[in-house]
Amino acid sequence: MDNIVQDWSYWSENDWGSQKFDGKRFPDPQAMVKKLHDQHFKIMISAWPKINEESSVYQEFKANKWIYPRNIYDGRKDWIGKGYTSTFYDPFNKEARDGFWKLLDNNLFKIGIDAWWMDASEPDIHSNIDLDERKSVFQPSIGSSVRYYNAFPLQNAKGIYEGQRETDPNKRVFILTRSFFAGQQRYAAAAWSGDIASRWHDMKDQIAGGINFSMSGTPYWTMDAGGFLVENRFHKPNAVDLEEWRELNSRWYQYGAFLPLFRAHGQYPYREPYNIAPADHPAYKSMTYAIGLRYKLLAYNYSLAAKTFFEDYTMIRGLAMDFPQDKDGFDSNDQYLWGPSLLINPVTEKGATSRKIHFPKGTSWYDLYNGKMIAGGQDLLVAAPYERIPVYVRAGSILPIGPVMQYTTEKKADVLDLYIYAGANGQFSLYEDEGCNYNYEKGRYSRIDFSYDNSTQTLSLANRRGDFEGMLTKRKFNIIFVSDSNAVGLDVSSKKSTAVTFTGKAVQIKLK
Repeated sequence: MDNIVQDWSYWSENDWGSQKFDGKRFPDPQAMVKKLHDQHFKIMISAWPKINEESSVYQEFKANKWIYPRNIYDGRKDWIGKGYTSTFYDPFNKEARDGFWKLLDNNLFKIGIDAWWMDASEPDIHSNIDLDERKSVFQPSIGSSVRYYNAFPLQNAKGIYEGQRETDPNKRVFILTRSFFAGQQRYAAAAWSGDIASRWHDMKDQIAGGINFSMSGTPYWTMDAGGFLVENRFHKPNAVDLEEWRELNSRWYQYGAFLPLFRAHGQYPYREPYNIAPADHPAYKSMTYAIGLRYKLLAYNYSLAAKTFFEDYTMIRGLAMDFPQDKDGFDSNDQYLWGPSLLINPVTEKGATSRKIHFPKGTSWYDLYNGKMIAGGQDLLVAAPYERIPVYVRAGSILPIGPVMQYTTEKKADVLDLYIYAGANGQFSLYEDEGCNYNYEKGRYSRIDFSYDNSTQTLSLANRRGDFEGMLTKRKFNIIFVSDSNAVGLDVSSKKSTAVTFTGKAVQIKLK
């Protein structure tokens, strides 16, 4: 695990908006952050745009006209403690954005906070009021509330991104936000789908939601694995409900492993795998396998992120994006491609051990786990055992697989397995950089380009391009050739592989 989140209400009850830890419950937040860093965690913190009238910063923001005053004037109270009158700051005002960043910087960034969770960024100035009232309490300095309402999260992210980059140009910004506007990814922002319910149909709805989000040109999207809002029957479950809760989380973790962000979020019941099921239970095995697989795919996923940045790519791909001639796949709303190579097919029905899959035509597909080949252009009912999400690899793919890790920097990628899938020509560009700063904007990164010629069954590694501090100058690739006559996969070890030591010079390998 790489990141842990401090959610809301870490401030004193009346001081919402100060961005300060409550000293009674958090006597030394800087030491807490350091301890997490020492254990290889990054820490993300919830930072609402909300400011209570009783908070220590309200008068400053009011005097500078950095807030929306209407909700205070109307006297609406929130749901915390005795109830407090509150409002939001105005991110359309540059001075207000700078003032908001100053709070985050002085109270949180300076003590080592790594990332920002921008909750309620719709803006949800006051929950559960009707549309007309929402418009009335939102008075952006730029103009009409109707015209600019949906752009609030864009401006909110802009202030934080620009503020952090000016404060520390070397540390990457990362923002998770509950609402998103076109182009917001340029401010290092990713969206999640909000407080969804822990139900099977809600999980299925996330798949189509993520695909549509991605096809709209917003590449970084995720959801709460396991859902957030939990039915009462799962709080104190009987034996039957407990097993359903375990199965639901297992299937949700499997799906979450193939999204731009893999994350679980919830209150009670607790969401860690060891709190959901014991170690010998299929649910625990399933969830830990999904987590391990996510880390094994790190080289592939990070290269997809580079492709997204440099080529305006998107990781979640509706079938029509890569197979526009296959009209039979246009209506597939619960399958998608993860990058160019992987066909992802989440299981969203209770008790299901199989599911129908559409295999896009024009190529063959290989089971990720056992390497068995299936011809494209057909719909099939395939096995979906409890512990595995059905995943298929496109013919011609070059898929790098690394080791299971506890966190991303635990092991160097000096040994990678390269799975080469016969049946079509293919290419893949392995991208690497320093991982924590913006030197890639200055050209400090490397690429190793792989290409596979299916007619000659030859894999070519081009000369490495570029360099960066800490780059591996020597590494090993274990090349595993997958074909109809050599069905191997992540769960079926190959008896034949070719080991290649790569020092940056071009090399060709004849596969068998």
